[in-house]
Amino acid sequence: MSNFSTYLTVHIMNFPKRSSLFVAMMAASLLFAASCNKDDDPTELSAEAESFLTEILDIMEANSINRDKIDWTVFREKVFAKAIGAKSIEDTYIAVEEALTLLGDNHSSYRKSGGAGTIFVGQLSCEGQNNTLPTIPDNIGYVKVNFFSGGSADGAALSFARAIQLQIKTQDSEDNIGWIVDVRNNGGGNMWPMIAGIGPILGEGVAGYFVYPDGSEESWGYQAGASTLNGNAVTTLTEPYELMNDNPKVAVLLNNGIASSGEIVAISFIGRENTKSFGEATCGLSTSNTAYQISDDSLLILTTAYQADRNKNVFGVPIEPDDPVSSEASINRAIAWLQGE
Repeated sequence: MSNFSTYLTVHIMNFPKRSSLFVAMMAASLLFAASCNKDDDPTELSAEAESFLTEILDIMEANSINRDKIDWTVFREKVFAKAIGAKSIEDTYIAVEEALTLLGDNHSSYRKSGGAGTIFVGQLSCEGQNNTLPTIPDNIGYVKVNFFSGGSADGAALSFARAIQLQIKTQDSEDNIGWIVDVRNNGGGNMWPMIAGIGPILGEGVAGYFVYPDGSEESWGYQAGASTLNGNAVTTLTEPYELMNDNPKVAVLLNNGIASSGEIVAISFIGRENTKSFGEATCGLSTSNTAYQISDDSLLILTTAYQADRNKNVFGVPIEPDDPVSSEASINRAIAWLQGE
């Protein structure tokens, strides 16, 4: 019996019988007050806050790329400790930030409901220089693959992919000796329009894999004008361009500003014949994310898989160029290699 209950019992027993109604009323009043004080406990989470955090942590535990490396009992204790007193979903954001930090993948994030902002705790520095382009010989094609943020099959995605293929079409010729694919400063976004756009130079077939902690795999690549996932079209161009010369020589330019889906583009060329990369190591976010919609219409962008090349070499680390050189000097080195020097 609690001290509070003992206090009530002792004093009720000592009241005269004629005061029994008064005693009963006092007891009820005190019990009601105790109940109210419990509900107003500043350290207690509301049901809404607790349910929200539990939902996010359940998704993390089931799907995180580091799920087998984490003590989830300790993980949850640390996260809920940050949420003490949370009464609303907004009050839990400091706990969500703690969870993202404890995941340790440097790539997961949380997008608040209604576009109210993003929580991201990545510790890696991904900074690339904006380099000037030298004069490129007429018999060498140059294609820039920028980042893309948007859907996979909507108008913006198709326009993005088509613009890359237009770069290719306008520079292609019978006497072309090779191509420069410039991925520098591609910070990521949606990979599928990027792969669809660069497909004519990349070539058809599997270009890489997503590898999950349980060893399962999914392939990505290019086929018949479309980027593909496990052979199924994702971003499709109805009138894709075809190169005049198949299997061209390709120089890929890298730097530290390449991350996430940009690294997927770089990895897609690893293991391809007649290909060599130049420049600096990429950022090192060569892992892949899956978006999970939360019950309040927010999104948990969770890192769930490693990126791997067509030969199933797994990354998750910076991609090192074949020919390390400064970002500024990389294009001249690429031109020399394409010319056979």
